[in-house]
Amino acid sequence: MSKLSIIKEFWLFLKERKKWWLAPIIVILVLLSALIVFAEGSALAPFIYSLF
Repeated sequence: MSKLSIIKEFWLFLKERKKWWLAPIIVILVLLSALIVFAEGSALAPFIYSLF
């Protein structure tokens, strides 16, 4: 399965089951994980990890 099919399947799930409240949760989790991954090697890493 490609990533696009997973996203498409998730979108169809949200649309069909009317679970729109899940979308902001998923977006925030993806953004936080991207922040942690990209800031891992920088000087900001100790400050970001202290937030959690």
